[in-house]
Amino acid sequence: MPTDTVGRFLAALDPDHRDSVGAKPRQEQEQLAAAWERELEFDDELDTLDELSPPAAEAEAARRVMNRGTG
Repeated sequence: MPTDTVGRFLAALDPDHRDSVGAKPRQEQEQLAAAWERELEFDDELDTLDELSPPAAEAEAARRVMNRGTG
C-alpha cells in the first residue's frame, strides 16, 4: 500500500483516471493529490463513509476531484 500522498491518490482512482494522472508531470499529480486530501478532510459526508469503508471514501473523494475538471 502506498504511503505517499500521490501514491495513495493514484491507488484510490479508477484504472482509467489512474493511467491519465500517472502520465501527468509530478507537480500536477501533487496538486491533484492535495485537492484529494482536502476533499477527504473537509467533506462531512465523506467522514461518515470513511467510518464504514475508508477505501470507499478515498475512491469517492478521488472521483469528485477528477469530476471537478481539475484532472
